[in-house]
Amino acid sequence: MKTAIATVSIAGDLREKLAAIAEAGFHGVEIFENDFLAYDGSPRDVGQMVRDHGLEISLFQPFRDFEGMPEPQRAKVFDRAERKFDLMGELGTDLMLICSNVSPASLGGIDRAARDFHELGERAVKRGIRVGYEALAWGRHVNDHRDAWEIVRRADHANVGIILDSFHTLARKIDPETIRSIPGDKIFFVQLADAPKIDMDLLYWSRHFRNMPGEGDLDVLGFMRAVAATGYDGTLSLEIFNDQFRGGSPKFISVDGHRSLLYLMDRVRRAEPDIRIAPPDMPDRIAVSGVEFVEFAADEEEARELGTLLHRLGFERARRHVSKDVDLWRQGEINIVINTERDGFAHASHVVHGMNVCDIGLRVENAAATVERAKALDAEPFDQPVGPGELKIPAIRGLGGGLIHFIDEESDLAEVWDIEFRPVTGQQSAASVGLTRIDHVAQTMNYEEMLTSLLFYTSIFETGKTPMVDVVDPAGLVRSQAIENADGSLRITLNGAENRRTLAGHFIAERFGSAVQHLAFETRDIFATAAALTANGFQPLEISANYYDDLEARFDLDSAFIERLKQAHALYDRDEHGEYFQLYSPGFGEGFFFEIVERRGGYRGYGAANAQFRIAAQKRHMRPKGMPRF
Repeated sequence: MKTAIATVSIAGDLREKLAAIAEAGFHGVEIFENDFLAYDGSPRDVGQMVRDHGLEISLFQPFRDFEGMPEPQRAKVFDRAERKFDLMGELGTDLMLICSNVSPASLGGIDRAARDFHELGERAVKRGIRVGYEALAWGRHVNDHRDAWEIVRRADHANVGIILDSFHTLARKIDPETIRSIPGDKIFFVQLADAPKIDMDLLYWSRHFRNMPGEGDLDVLGFMRAVAATGYDGTLSLEIFNDQFRGGSPKFISVDGHRSLLYLMDRVRRAEPDIRIAPPDMPDRIAVSGVEFVEFAADEEEARELGTLLHRLGFERARRHVSKDVDLWRQGEINIVINTERDGFAHASHVVHGMNVCDIGLRVENAAATVERAKALDAEPFDQPVGPGELKIPAIRGLGGGLIHFIDEESDLAEVWDIEFRPVTGQQSAASVGLTRIDHVAQTMNYEEMLTSLLFYTSIFETGKTPMVDVVDPAGLVRSQAIENADGSLRITLNGAENRRTLAGHFIAERFGSAVQHLAFETRDIFATAAALTANGFQPLEISANYYDDLEARFDLDSAFIERLKQAHALYDRDEHGEYFQLYSPGFGEGFFFEIVERRGGYRGYGAANAQFRIAAQKRHMRPKGMPRF
């Protein structure tokens, strides 16, 4: 499977782009003409620079406003094409993209266009060059790949073929199944892009909102299945126009792009087993049955303070590591690890980020297969020496600088708590408050990192994504989207901050990067839990009384029920499936907090409507510098 990406898809000058593209593992590159024109070097220099990076120039593009022009413009466009052929010869590439004409001067007619392409093919064959015709979604006369194919078919020239672009087909809602009738050897090149579904001008949508396959809402899988069924065995390339990508890291965007192609073609192979452009073999997406543990990196003082809070939340310090300064706090199925070691990954994470969630353990069917799939999708495996009696637990580097470990039932990994930890005795037992498991893990990041996170989780794990919602912070919007599996045993909310004045943005700035900002614990009775918390000395985040006055009117709730919510400092939401209750701890450190939730009747959301009231309360209760945390 040969992969490429257009230089227009990422930021930087041409040299920076090529370095990032090569490092990400692509085989080739589409040289976008503007990138070449802006580079201070000869065509031969550019061609050599590409090859020095171990890449090939898969395509030169775009050549615009070619077919169907009246004289004297027609003669001029053929002369212009000849000059581009000269340029391609110096660059060292043999395929040029011609997009459908948008000029007001152009004339319609499939036969007229076919004659033009046949003549261009005659000129191209003398240079050893091929030309591919692409239907732009906003083309003046040709905006459908079916019309572009008919022109190519009638041109009837070996050096003239069609170029297919998923965005142009899917944006116009053209059935991708129609691609299956095109002979694979007449498809010269395939470009792929996804996009969120937005009702706007096609050209503006295309130029600003494309993203990687799997990051948007278009049926790129269906498109690529149809292409694969033709027998196409050429290059798969990404052509992404996105303002966010053009301002981001070339390295990270390139890695995302390569991962998106591998993930897409893995899905295509499973649906179309006879395809000729198969990716490397890898296990199928990994099913997750829950969060096994969450590990905090902390110093001794932070560990004491966090332990006090966990005790009030009903957790018990149940076990201590046999040889390390690591404690296990437990309630229900929830395992919270506090690591104060002065060596190893947790310590390094603490040096950079302060107290933080440095590691998450997931329960999977096969830990080794999970790492194998993650590696195949360009994730980085993690390994560090283990001491006597310790287990070697498979892991990868996650996002935001943290780790993800994998625990399965097929090995002795499930016994890690008995093998590596010893029970703690002689301490005051905590009074459980009825917390059962981790409902969701909330990761906060800069907004431009959200698509990376989404693709990372959905490509490796058997999960889907929810629609993006806006979370209103008094200082600005935070975008929020959830990754979750079918039974809700894994839920990860991604919260993208657009400025550092928001609570989320402040957290990122203080933590020097994205990280887990809060953990949500499940209870089956929010009011019983609230009463037990009070008995434990826990002080919840106080919510404005005005919230409850509005809640009563908004949902037509009984006043006695509202009073129970108010006394518990609980927030409330409901959808067509059920009800949702939330209460929060005060902030810990520079914005970390715990949440306790109850879902009734299949509620599927995360209480987004309540976020602005929660954030306002948190900002009122933020700890001044130098004051105790709680």
